[in-house]
Amino acid sequence: MEEYKVTVATGTSEYSGTNNYIYVTLVGENGQSERTILDNPGLDFCRGAVDEYKVCSPAPLGPLLLVRLEKQRYWVEDNWFCRYVTVEPPGGGIALTFPCYRWLIGDVKVEIREGTAKRLCDDTSPQLLAHRKAELQERQTIYRSVRLQKCCYTHTLTHVHTPIYVQSQKYECTHASQFQSLQKESLVLTVMFVYPDGLHGLLGFPKYCMEHWKEDWFFGYQCLNGSNPRMIQRCKELPGNFPVSGDMVQGSLAPRTTLDKELKAGNIYLIDYAIMDGVPTNVIRGKPQYIAAPLCLLYEHPDQGLIPVAIQLGQTPGLDTPIFLPNDPPLAWLLAKIWVRHSEFQVFQLLSHLLRTHLLVEVFCVATLRQLPAVHPVYKLLAPHLRYTLEINCRGRTQLVSADGGEGLLVLSQREYKVLTYRSLQPCWDFQQRGATTLKDYFYREHSLMLWDAIHSFVSGMISVYYQCDSDVVEDPELQTWIKDIAEEGFVDVPTFGLSNELKNKAELVTLLSVAIFTSTAQHAATNNGQFDWCAWVPNTPCTMRHPTPTDKDAVTMEMIMDSLPDVSQTCLEMAITWHLGRPQPDAVPLGQYPEQYFTEPQAQEVIDRFRKELKDIEEHILSQNQGLELPYLFLLPSRIENSITI
Repeated sequence: MEEYKVTVATGTSEYSGTNNYIYVTLVGENGQSERTILDNPGLDFCRGAVDEYKVCSPAPLGPLLLVRLEKQRYWVEDNWFCRYVTVEPPGGGIALTFPCYRWLIGDVKVEIREGTAKRLCDDTSPQLLAHRKAELQERQTIYRSVRLQKCCYTHTLTHVHTPIYVQSQKYECTHASQFQSLQKESLVLTVMFVYPDGLHGLLGFPKYCMEHWKEDWFFGYQCLNGSNPRMIQRCKELPGNFPVSGDMVQGSLAPRTTLDKELKAGNIYLIDYAIMDGVPTNVIRGKPQYIAAPLCLLYEHPDQGLIPVAIQLGQTPGLDTPIFLPNDPPLAWLLAKIWVRHSEFQVFQLLSHLLRTHLLVEVFCVATLRQLPAVHPVYKLLAPHLRYTLEINCRGRTQLVSADGGEGLLVLSQREYKVLTYRSLQPCWDFQQRGATTLKDYFYREHSLMLWDAIHSFVSGMISVYYQCDSDVVEDPELQTWIKDIAEEGFVDVPTFGLSNELKNKAELVTLLSVAIFTSTAQHAATNNGQFDWCAWVPNTPCTMRHPTPTDKDAVTMEMIMDSLPDVSQTCLEMAITWHLGRPQPDAVPLGQYPEQYFTEPQAQEVIDRFRKELKDIEEHILSQNQGLELPYLFLLPSRIENSITI
């Protein structure tokens, strides 16, 4: 009788343990072990436990191929999260690790493979090839292909009785309950709204924003380093529908210069919200809300930094669409800036945040689940960076995207699809295309490029472990099916996206994977992590406006501004939502940390260690750079970037 030593690790998160029956069977080239119930004296499979057992086989199994786990109900259903299984052969040989990292739901049987990453061509065993095929067939019955254009309102699940939905229930224990408490938080904030000191204690109120939000330099700073830092672009020539003259802005320029000179010098920038023009508006408690499609001209002043110098609150110039200037009546200029920030809120939340991170990554997530088996090196590379993304997107669709406000969202997203490009997701190309490579104090740009280089180097190193040459990529049928799913299903309705449906070399694969990981980590952090800082003082970034844009500069009063801003209820809701979404998550996994160890090979671990070292260097650089700054930019500290989109 051959005796194998088996170690089983249970998950560390809440509700990971189980009191159900767990059985194991070892499957080797020469046969199978006895089906063994795993039952030690006392409690087994407690949260975080690593339990040891003995499994016997009447004859040597030969090289181990699979570990079969079975869970059966005992009294009541109790789902179980298994991290991994290790198996030490008779005689004390080298133990093999079988990563699992999945929920076992109901009476279920799963088979897991040893942790060495394998491409299809690396498998020769008929049993392993059959297992590989069956795994994908099962996943394809659970997950349907998803198109980015329909992600706003379409679930990617074929039906609700799926492992992902039960996993969502477990996810709810640590994350999704936040959504359920929004109404309670809003009520508390409403009661405390007249006591600002109480708000400071409750939420760590962004006092700096309250003190400086009216100042032009602070407005310009947010265009560079706020929650939507991707909009600003160099203005080489004034748009025909924005008739700003040199005389209008002369007072805002440095001495002995002109608008024409500054345009030629590359110091004039533009933010254009044309995408907002004519978007259907919402109705809140029977009262219509209003939007604008502003154009904002900015100037990089040698002493003051980036400042706004002209604002037009509509795309069509005319008597009812005046150009607001810094030397206008102060309240008129303030209200014009508020309107720009209101448009900023819509674009940042719906496009920069939701569409360009959450929904875009969902395309990669579904294609990976449908087309790559768990043993594939690309699956192992992406899995930690796709953790919880489907779950949070499903909940966001049902709990944060309002049914009665959906028309505007769909119109806005449809417009974004028409201009979205694959290149714009690569920071180096994005900054070049926008002419934003020389702007001073553009910390988002500097930190993004450092992180992109680190991620690209990490991905390149990892891919080189498993793909020696370009032909290895071309001849990987699972990989080619994966990219075809992404290009022909996920982005098929995005006309200018520009992603090929085949991978021709390693460089293309490395860039694509870098885009997926960068978007799910650094880019999401840049748009998500500062929400509360910029939005909790609602006049700085109002979520809605209750009056139309002003048509007469001289008629703007404080009463008009207050009547335009969100009411107390909407103000408290905005504060509560941005706090919940922007705050550090209780079980956050920082970028580059892999508690779920999908890779077991030493070469892969060395690449991960180098990645962590590079991230540590970036962290130290950012901290050093921010020392002594009155307004530090720390949203892209690697330690504050989550490894995946979980909120």
